[in-house]
Amino acid sequence: MNGFERQKKIYLDGASGLVSAIPVDNALLEKKALGAMSPQAAAYIGGGAGHGSTMAQNRAAFERWRVLPRMLRDVSVRDTSINLFGRKLPYPLLLSPIGVLEMVHPEADLGVAKAAAALGVPYIFSNQASVPMEQCAEAMGSQPHWFQLYWSKSDELVASFVERAEKSGCEAIVVTLDTTLLGWRTQDLELAYLPFIHGLGIAQYTSDPVFRKLLDEPDAAPAPKPTITFDAIRTLFSAISHYPGNFWQNATSGYPRKAVKKFIDIYTRPSLTWENLSYLRKRTKLPILLKGILHPDDALKALDYGLDGIVVSNHGGRQVDGAVATMDVLPLIAEALQGRMPILIDSGVRGGADIFKALALGATAVCLGRPYVYGLTLGGSAGVKEVVSNYLADFDLTMALAGCRSVKEIGRESVLRV
Repeated sequence: MNGFERQKKIYLDGASGLVSAIPVDNALLEKKALGAMSPQAAAYIGGGAGHGSTMAQNRAAFERWRVLPRMLRDVSVRDTSINLFGRKLPYPLLLSPIGVLEMVHPEADLGVAKAAAALGVPYIFSNQASVPMEQCAEAMGSQPHWFQLYWSKSDELVASFVERAEKSGCEAIVVTLDTTLLGWRTQDLELAYLPFIHGLGIAQYTSDPVFRKLLDEPDAAPAPKPTITFDAIRTLFSAISHYPGNFWQNATSGYPRKAVKKFIDIYTRPSLTWENLSYLRKRTKLPILLKGILHPDDALKALDYGLDGIVVSNHGGRQVDGAVATMDVLPLIAEALQGRMPILIDSGVRGGADIFKALALGATAVCLGRPYVYGLTLGGSAGVKEVVSNYLADFDLTMALAGCRSVKEIGRESVLRV
């Protein structure tokens, strides 16, 4: 369905009294969804690092570029497709990996996978998922899906994740580089809440044979004796409930508590360097992209080290307060790379015009994050499909109204910096 058909359907549904529960307006969508979440979920999903200045700049950077339409061009037939790593995609849009989706809806990652499959939009499975990658891959069938990799302290676990991703039909590995340590996230800290401690968002780990084997290893240092409080009991109950298998067996085995502790111990690897990437390159023939690139020199190093693509990202403003906006550095990175590898971008995308602007400045495709989570919050899988459909329609109409018949016609001359 192109943008005009989508637009017409919304108006006709409205005339019949069939108004969607999912707002089209981004500000209203965000407000309604965050209001429907628990305080912990709203902080985790909607919050950013520090004062939130990076989040604000992500939006401001998009606004510094304006679409420059051209008139009297035949745009009655439009082609929104792109080719990426040998796969033809109907739109230059992918769904970013976002973890712990069970905080906002029971369908979690599975709901997103079903919506993405219905639209033919690639979904990058989160390393911090609430549903194992195999289940999401089954839901997506032959539709394109990728896997996000957080490089833990266990190389054996990294290799296991990649092997599972390959067996699940994932078509690329996206290595996230900007979370080797968690940023200073004030909203989460104010609530003293980290979902992983409660056993949420670690389904990729608890379903992994290497990780399960690690649980039987003795701890390097004994855990401190826990203080028995109501909150401590509730946390333990949550961990037991989210661990796969029978509740009572989990309660007596001790594995849920061990899993949380092991995850916290090995999740981050701040010692990671460029040299480590050769380990991954030797273990997969899939395209490898580096997510979190913000400096042109790092983009060039990705090329030098034999990587296949990059994602220009500041983690949606969740890691470094006061960091550069992705749209401010995208033109610099595109100029440095000169088309030698695909460039994806995320952080701050809030409409079809943003997708258009990013493509004009050198992006191959754009990744959408928080907005589809808001759709999931309000309507499960159907809500995700509704939100993403609106974004695709908005992009199609923006492209047409700017005088472009295809993605190939969107170039630097299509935007103006103000």
